[in-house]
Amino acid sequence: MISEEQFQFEIDQIIKNAIREDVGNGDHSSLACIPSEAQGKAKLLVKDDGIIAGIEFAKQVFSYVDPQIKIEQLIKDGDPVNYGDIAFYVEGASQSILKAERLVLNAMQRMSAIATKTNTFVKLLEGTKTQILDTRKTTPGIRALEKWAVKIGGGTNHRFALYDMVMLKDNHIDFAGGITKAIDKTKSYLKENNLDLKIIVEARDLDEIKTILKSNGVYRILIDNFNYEDTKTAVKLIGDKCLTESSGGITLDTARKYAECGVDFISSGALTHSVYNMDLSLKAV
Repeated sequence: MISEEQFQFEIDQIIKNAIREDVGNGDHSSLACIPSEAQGKAKLLVKDDGIIAGIEFAKQVFSYVDPQIKIEQLIKDGDPVNYGDIAFYVEGASQSILKAERLVLNAMQRMSAIATKTNTFVKLLEGTKTQILDTRKTTPGIRALEKWAVKIGGGTNHRFALYDMVMLKDNHIDFAGGITKAIDKTKSYLKENNLDLKIIVEARDLDEIKTILKSNGVYRILIDNFNYEDTKTAVKLIGDKCLTESSGGITLDTARKYAECGVDFISSGALTHSVYNMDLSLKAV
């Protein structure tokens, strides 16, 4: 994963761009009917059950819009919530609260949904050594938020993007002329460019597992679209030579069985691309 500084930079860019997109040259609805000196207070109301996420992000949004806004936080990111709970109160200039409202709600609703789904996987895998990973199957422009939500839900982040880890998948391997050539070329490229990046290699069958194991320097093998028995065999073949990751359409119904095969990680794009937003609202008080 990227550094904390780079991650915060991504968050700052999300806030800046989202406010630009939503507010433009002014929130004319508020400017038209609410005096600039008017003060107000609102509550973030939970209207669903699950894991709350995005409170710390919301605090950054309000601060960006108006540093004078005050927040009284009642619960924290990662807490379980139920219908009727109040996450926080926000108080300050009414125009500022309304300017930040939609970004706060859009982000928190999606982040909470992702955290809730992730936490369901985490609980399902309890008692095994397997960790649940996210993927790059995220909403363009807000990847940092979605990966943040996975962590809040108890999951583990995979690579952030194409630049912080090497993953040699089927197309890379085929275009390079085979697994061994792809790995050798990658190691040479990293050395020539003085890059210290971990290498993950995807395997489509047990023969490819054996081929990968002939090369040194592989951090993790991606056991892609294997059935349970072949996954168990692959884990035994790999042993402690490198880490293992199962992927490929793994659901809540199948995740536990893959974990029991002994893999270190399970990756699921569904954590971020198939969720239903948690129902939240910001109500004046």
